[in-house]
Amino acid sequence: MSQIDWTKFFLGEEDWEFLLEISLRTVIMYFIILIGLRLLGKRGVRQLSVFELVVIISLGSAAGDPMFYKEIGLLFPVVIFGIIVAAYRLTTMLMAKSKKIDDLVEGKCVHFIIDGEFSIDQFNKEGLAQDEFFSELRQQSVSHLGQVETAILETSGNLSIFYYPDDQVKYGLPIMPALFDQASEELREAGKFACAHCGNVEQLQPVKSHQCHRCGRKKWVKALKTCRIK
Repeated sequence: MSQIDWTKFFLGEEDWEFLLEISLRTVIMYFIILIGLRLLGKRGVRQLSVFELVVIISLGSAAGDPMFYKEIGLLFPVVIFGIIVAAYRLTTMLMAKSKKIDDLVEGKCVHFIIDGEFSIDQFNKEGLAQDEFFSELRQQSVSHLGQVETAILETSGNLSIFYYPDDQVKYGLPIMPALFDQASEELREAGKFACAHCGNVEQLQPVKSHQCHRCGRKKWVKALKTCRIK
């Protein structure tokens, strides 16, 4: 059994001098990244939209190689950083002047809930799983859709929720797993029921099957009108 060459194990084909070079390159690139982010402005650092995420990834890619590969000089990433920052500045300027360019780059906010019911067309465009959305609502102490006047998915990916006052809460689709899982086509009692697909609420009588007049689905859940626990 051959003896392990620990020097090669840790350094590969390079020598100790290259380790010092890497350290120096990393320190230099660290300050270049810091300066680059500072030039992007507070907006670019506070929250990352899709556009800003692309910029950050680009900066990271430009910074990575010079840290490890000695054949890449430091002038090249500096030039790349300058181009990226200039492109960012130009794009944000155009976005400020043109609503169309802003919508193209950043996208638009999406209304997921309007008046206590799903906005089905908007919801389907985002490809968001219903369980994931319900989880977001439950974390905000929402137990049924009738408590929510409007829910908006912002361009940043955050969910903004506007609630009905307690005296205006409507009957709505329960989103607690134990209740939502009771969705059924057959209704054995009269009462207010919410469509499990779109949240539309109807006063229904016992029936084997009933089609939602809003979305055409046939599964229903007993609707709730409880106030939100704050």
